[in-house]
Amino acid sequence: QVLLVESGGASVQAGGSLRLSCAATGFKYRSYCVAWFRQVPGKEREWVASFTPSSGLTYYHESVQGRASWSRDNAKTTYSLQLNKVKPEDAGMFYCAAADTTCAGLWSPVEFPYWGRGTQVAVSS
Repeated sequence: QVLLVESGGASVQAGGSLRLSCAATGFKYRSYCVAWFRQVPGKEREWVASFTPSSGLTYYHESVQGRASWSRDNAKTTYSLQLNKVKPEDAGMFYCAAADTTCAGLWSPVEFPYWGRGTQVAVSS
């Protein structure tokens, strides 16, 4: 059973940095995708970034391209998204999601069967 636990949500000032981490365990197969989605009240979850651990390939929404980067710990069970130059529009509830396939072409929430409970990000200007 895949289990995803997020951490790192915080209240930050615009222009600052944020590191969101997702502890991911229980994958049966070597190829899987870990992603972050953002949701604000009244709107659907929006894909932010993805990482395929088996290949190292990363994908970013244009809104965070150049400001975001993935990393993972030595045990290869925690995947973190570093977000720099944070903007007010980055605020929201961030969810870690995963799928039992590579990330290529995956961006819709319905394509990810596994979800964490979320971690809140607030940005003050």
